[in-house]
Amino acid sequence: MKSAQLENDILVIKDIPNENLEGRKGAIIKTLGCGLCGSDIVKLKHHLVKNGTVLGHEVVGKVVEINSDTQFKTDDIIVTSHHIPCGKCEYCKNGNVSMCRHFKETNIKPGGFSEFIYLSEEHLQNVAYLKPANLTDIEASFYEPLGCCIRAVKRTALRANSTALVIGLGSIGILMAQALKAFGMNVIGCDLIASRVELLKSLGIEAFVLSEMCESIKADGVFMTSGSDRAIETALKFVRDGGKILVFSSTPKNFGYANNEIYYRELTVLGSYSPSPIDLRDSLELLADKSVKVSGLSTVYPLENIQKAINDTVENKILKAYIKIS
Repeated sequence: MKSAQLENDILVIKDIPNENLEGRKGAIIKTLGCGLCGSDIVKLKHHLVKNGTVLGHEVVGKVVEINSDTQFKTDDIIVTSHHIPCGKCEYCKNGNVSMCRHFKETNIKPGGFSEFIYLSEEHLQNVAYLKPANLTDIEASFYEPLGCCIRAVKRTALRANSTALVIGLGSIGILMAQALKAFGMNVIGCDLIASRVELLKSLGIEAFVLSEMCESIKADGVFMTSGSDRAIETALKFVRDGGKILVFSSTPKNFGYANNEIYYRELTVLGSYSPSPIDLRDSLELLADKSVKVSGLSTVYPLENIQKAINDTVENKILKAYIKIS
């Protein structure tokens, strides 16, 4: 089968052996498409994965072979995520599911940027769902990234009608703003790129180019979805005293938040990484009932052009790439 493998810092299309069940419980999935995640790009850019790695985890696929105690069957179109918490360790008991060691060890094989993947029985039981009939494959591919945003919203535990500011309106920022609105927040978005500001406004959410932000805005919660070092300064500027800053991005330089800002202003700074199975369930519901709209956010590339998709994303030529595989 064809697969996009890492080779000397770029993804190269190669033929590798097909996945098979080999007596295991689980399913073989024909990958229809897979979203390109910002974390995929970070792993490539910072050399966090070794040659031969197949990335991709925002999968939409078709069941072609199955040996499972679940209700899935051949020809079902499904969405899936890649990691599963154990639910028993101290991390899980304290709500830090993405720190669970089992969570980090579980994955789809070999990765979503390939023609076929193997899903374990555990994946089928916990993080796989039938694709809602009213969603296209591309829309359904937002199941996992929206789940990440939902977990971030829940972790801040803001009261209903709180003011939430989203800094950075890439695909995650657009999802985060809509998730916040769906959870009853008064949402404002900001970005340096005017077209992204206009996109969020077209979805019924107030948004500004950063230079036009009113100095008087003070948010109860600031959601940092931009990887710019300037985002930290912006978050501190617009969060109210006693407010919360949710970090959902890495920055080029590992700068932190000034200790005295946190201390004297009683700020809460917290991170959020990956979703729990419950967050993923909630994500699919919000997509299916159109509380979160994702139509038109993605640009489609064939698997053979995956490196161009990466380059175009990095250069801000597109908002989000969807790699069509079958």
